[in-house]
Amino acid sequence: MTRFMTSAAVLALTAGQVFAQGVDVPDNLEKLSNFQSTGVTEFTYIEQGGDFAEGIKRTLERITLPDGFKIGLYAIVPDARHMAVGPQGVVTFVGTRKDKVWAVTDRNKDRVADEVKDFAPSLTFAIPNGPCFSDDGFLYIAEQNRVLLFPAAEFFYESPDVAAFNLVAQGDLIPPSEESFNHSARVCDIGPDGKIYISLGQPFNVAPEEKLDLYKEWGIGGIIRMNLDGSGREVYTYGVRNSVGHDFHPETGELWWTDNQVDGMGDDIPPGEINRQTAAGQHFGHPWYGGGSVRTNEYAGQEVPVDVVMPAVETVAHAADLGMHFYTGNMFPDMYKNAIFSAQHGSWNRTTPVGARVMVTFIDDEGNARTEPFAEGWIDENGEYLGRPVDVVQLRDGSILVSDDLAGAIYRIWYEG
Repeated sequence: MTRFMTSAAVLALTAGQVFAQGVDVPDNLEKLSNFQSTGVTEFTYIEQGGDFAEGIKRTLERITLPDGFKIGLYAIVPDARHMAVGPQGVVTFVGTRKDKVWAVTDRNKDRVADEVKDFAPSLTFAIPNGPCFSDDGFLYIAEQNRVLLFPAAEFFYESPDVAAFNLVAQGDLIPPSEESFNHSARVCDIGPDGKIYISLGQPFNVAPEEKLDLYKEWGIGGIIRMNLDGSGREVYTYGVRNSVGHDFHPETGELWWTDNQVDGMGDDIPPGEINRQTAAGQHFGHPWYGGGSVRTNEYAGQEVPVDVVMPAVETVAHAADLGMHFYTGNMFPDMYKNAIFSAQHGSWNRTTPVGARVMVTFIDDEGNARTEPFAEGWIDENGEYLGRPVDVVQLRDGSILVSDDLAGAIYRIWYEG
């Protein structure tokens, strides 16, 4: 409790300083930062049964999994993207690429959600794709060009009014001139060093040369980190095209992350990536490399001016590897301990669709990795997408949740043995 009150007081002071400097902050955020009511009283609730849910359940009958694993519908959540499970296991927050964040609650603990409603309905979100939690219950939401902080959100979410603060004010995450509809779905995570890590996808298919200095300075096309009060911002990772998933190895503390490769080079190149980062400041190749060791057409004749770390795992081209999570639970067989579960969203412009599945990546003691399909079947025999997985998180019981923004749903996968 002392930690919460101290942090809240610091954040309230910070928020007051931001307002005093004349930054344009929405009135409702200012009210919530001062623990004042906004006057908003209504939630949007999402029906959890009916024909729509039954249709999704029929789709899940065709999903294949290793022996002993089961999959079921956990919740209907429109546009479901990245997820953050509260440390107490009370509620799961789900981001979108639109203007909603959803709160998903399983009140009777039957491992199926009973209630889905919008979170902080008085606020106007802009692509609030990336929620993440600190261990002590602070919720962070990374938007297109802002990062918000909600102390004790897991317990205050029942009210439309919930304390909210700027960690990074609107327009300060990236220069407003670089805002784009493309590659603007951020993700965040709290590292073992107690800092928040935020991905900043660059908005181009291949970043043009005239943008490289600006992007290097801001960490666009990279991953930045900062203290949990917003201070000490620095670029941790360079040479990223568009990472929409990262997590820290439970034992080594190393940052692992997915990256989407360059489009328009053909159906089968370049490969997608799962990367392993062992030190701050490492460079992973973009824009000189389009994925793996495949050079981009735009920079093909140039000498690469940086030392490049190649991917730990190359994945099938254009499968769009997104959210990922290291498994630390006790429900699954021992072979899955510390393995990565990751979502392949599926290709958007490949002549024959690929992806739309959940992958598992096994890592040996030397850091060598291999990946294979774990749950698949969301592409039918006609090449039509029946679902597009986005993210994977773990519940307290050791089962995992998988979000799907096409179906507008979250699935639960568990092991029965």
